[in-house]
Amino acid sequence: MSVPSPSAAQVGASDPVQLAYRLIFLRHGETDWNAAGRLQGQRDTALNAKGRAQAGAAARICANVLPTSDDRQPPQLSMVASPLLRACATMAIVRAGLGLPEAPFATDDRLKEISFGDWEGMTWAEITRRFPRDAAARERDRWGFAPPGGESYVEVAARVRTWLETLDGDTLVVAHGGIGRVLLYHLAGIDPESATSADIYQGRALDFQAGSGTWLG
Repeated sequence: MSVPSPSAAQVGASDPVQLAYRLIFLRHGETDWNAAGRLQGQRDTALNAKGRAQAGAAARICANVLPTSDDRQPPQLSMVASPLLRACATMAIVRAGLGLPEAPFATDDRLKEISFGDWEGMTWAEITRRFPRDAAARERDRWGFAPPGGESYVEVAARVRTWLETLDGDTLVVAHGGIGRVLLYHLAGIDPESATSADIYQGRALDFQAGSGTWLG
């Protein structure tokens, strides 16, 4: 299945990354804060039961699409996760589903979720009520706006780009919704406004190849 609207619009991004390799992106599974609609940002939160099941579903998707050798072993590809607990727990489950040891695997700070600063732990309804001017400013410019003490998508895109430029082969990455959105911008030619509004699903995989992104599962 191709990336659904609005992500399907192949609008040219400014200076897109020309990645020569395949990148499979997985968002971490659900946490209790996800379920409650609370902004997690760079807070450490654990997977709940649904999140662990979603990680298992993502592992099955990867097992179905990744090439295997004659002895049916998983491919030799790089595996890297955000260092936040929910991403590392998801990666461990995915690796087990591929017949690999749960650890070790690489982590990279550049794959951390966008920081929401003072807003972390709040719901959007709480933010709108307590900080109406900031909430309105964010709605006008989701790409460029940074919450108090937090980051903008512009800043996240810059750090993720430096990570992309280090890749030297096919890669499986487990990270966060905000990271998935800037990958759509960098690798699939999605304009900033559409990227910040794109749904980034849990329990599925986003397959980036040859300048496009396709949802699997």
